[in-house]
Amino acid sequence: MRTHLADSMRRPCMQRKKLSFGEMMTIGAEMQSLSSVRKAIFLILLMLPASASAQLLPILGGQRAGISSLQFLKIGVGPRATAMGETFVAIANDASALYWNPAGIAQFQENSVLFSHTEWLVGLKHEFAGVVYHLSTSDAIGASVTSLHTEDMAVTTETMPYGTGEYFRFADIAITATYGRRFTEQFSAGMGVRYVQESIAGLSMRALMVDLGTFYWTGLGTSRFAVAVSNFGAEVKPTGTVNLIGDRTYNDFQSFSPPTVFRIGFAFEPYKTETQRVTTAIQLNHPNDNSENVSIGAEYSWTSPIGIMLAGRAGYRFNVDEQNITFGAGASVPVSMLRVGVDYSYANFGRLGDVHRLSLTISF
Repeated sequence: MRTHLADSMRRPCMQRKKLSFGEMMTIGAEMQSLSSVRKAIFLILLMLPASASAQLLPILGGQRAGISSLQFLKIGVGPRATAMGETFVAIANDASALYWNPAGIAQFQENSVLFSHTEWLVGLKHEFAGVVYHLSTSDAIGASVTSLHTEDMAVTTETMPYGTGEYFRFADIAITATYGRRFTEQFSAGMGVRYVQESIAGLSMRALMVDLGTFYWTGLGTSRFAVAVSNFGAEVKPTGTVNLIGDRTYNDFQSFSPPTVFRIGFAFEPYKTETQRVTTAIQLNHPNDNSENVSIGAEYSWTSPIGIMLAGRAGYRFNVDEQNITFGAGASVPVSMLRVGVDYSYANFGRLGDVHRLSLTISF
């Protein structure tokens, strides 16, 4: 009886089978496969549409939206740059470098004048005029004027919602002086000083800001790397008086920081011949009043034997509200001692509408 009981108690233990080396390898492979499945699930989550991935991976920095002033300074300049998704800090080889990267004005040898017009959102008009003059093969100076303005708008009040018979205008203006220098064959740097004024209905804001930029050729093919900081300055606030109902006035306004943005970009030509060229660029943007975002862009250009140049451009902006696809085209021809170019770009702003830009460039 005792022997039978002992045998029955030992039997379950004796039934445990020792695993062979091959079986252990099989189990290990299955566990590794499970780990791979988990990795695949994680990658799939990362590739979900933006609306879903934003819920799974919160966009940090979005809570900063609306904390800066002088928003017109964030409007991109030049159809060539904007058609490439605004990936221009590491290209910056025309007069629009006055806006994107002050170090860029030392990257080309021609003197240049640029006039750019933008049909901005809700009927606003954005204008830019810039000139770059080379003091030597290494030094260049530039100046630019930027403006954003509206047509006359009717003044309305709580008691007169259809207008009082008076009109007002909204106007922004920025005047910038820029200097750039090529220190070596590979490294350039530049700085711009900007005066800004914003006016609306008797109120105005004035400020001084600084742009800083660097440009570096890596020595690996045509690759280059650039860093730029734009609109760096002290906080600003409106001055003036607002008339309220009941003969009351208000003139104590809050101050806000300027729309400072840090940009870092990389560009190179994967294909280049005497008559054709493909330029690609990627850029990380870090604004002080919104989430970080990434842009990519490309340009294809062809030059005929008589010097006529045709170009097509396209870009895409990631993690930017109501902005994504951009594209455009341009052409330039030699005219006597000058080169005259015309460029156009389109930018999709989703529910806000479309933005069109047109520019004229004269180089000599």
